[in-house]
Amino acid sequence: MTDDWVFSIDTTRFDEDYTPSSKSRSTTNFANLARGEGRRQNLRNAVTMMNTRVNELVHWDNPRGDRYALELDIVSVDLHLASDGDDVAFPVIEVLDVDIVDTTTGARTEGIVGNNFSSYIRDYDFSVRLPGHRASGLPDDFGDLHGQVFQRFVESDEYRERFSQPPVICISVSTSRTYRRLTNHHPILGVEYAADEKSLTDRYFGKMGLRVRYFLPQGAVAPLAFYHRSDLLNDYSFLALAGTIATMETFQKIYRPEIYNANTAASEVYRPSLDHSNYSLPQVSYDRVERTRLAGMQGKFTEVNLMKPYGAVLQQWATKQSA
Repeated sequence: MTDDWVFSIDTTRFDEDYTPSSKSRSTTNFANLARGEGRRQNLRNAVTMMNTRVNELVHWDNPRGDRYALELDIVSVDLHLASDGDDVAFPVIEVLDVDIVDTTTGARTEGIVGNNFSSYIRDYDFSVRLPGHRASGLPDDFGDLHGQVFQRFVESDEYRERFSQPPVICISVSTSRTYRRLTNHHPILGVEYAADEKSLTDRYFGKMGLRVRYFLPQGAVAPLAFYHRSDLLNDYSFLALAGTIATMETFQKIYRPEIYNANTAASEVYRPSLDHSNYSLPQVSYDRVERTRLAGMQGKFTEVNLMKPYGAVLQQWATKQSA
């Protein structure tokens, strides 16, 4: 019996022809967009929004506003346990890899990996573990295993052979926190905001080795949360940062239009709310109710198929690797 776990990586191109992989989480936001009779138009509209936005951000030497195009790959990560000759594999992480293509010169710029983030173990933590501790408070080890697995992936040979820089996860700001505008301003990321205190998501991502900064890019109406390991402002090119903003701002306009497609921009003191009524709907269909329901189902799937049979072995491996 061994307790050796290794990662494998598969990629699926996200474009108007995207069809969800059989390995992709059914709750993934990408899969939600690729359903129904209007799926191709749905996907085409999303990609168009991204390309329009990246050209707004990278506007120099770009007179027609169409110089750059994004290429997106969904990165699906499996975790394998070899024991007694068996190869047990379980999907654990899904992120997004973005490249930026200069359609004038043909040059391709490596973008940032991460962006969107989804995880079976996170579904388990928030859909199975968290409800059981609402009354008594979160246990100190909440998110520990998930954080250790994520860090082992980023430090793995498989990650380093495929990606040259640490990941950046870019998601919505928390509706439970208040944000205040600072004086710091970045040419692409925009003006920085600070939160009044850490959210549960901030603490959870902290156990993944990620710290957070909040920025409101020029032309945006709400700040984005950027979770990162290295120097966010200096380690990534302007093009790479613009690719991440264009991609994730588009997804947030689709997922949370009340915040990111609002008709008024964030004020100096800002409290995001999903109850906001002054917003516009993008021309992309997204079923938020289904997403929430399926997250619970996949949390139970993880409990039955990973945590109960292999949780102890996985914990020993993750703890040993991080020691």
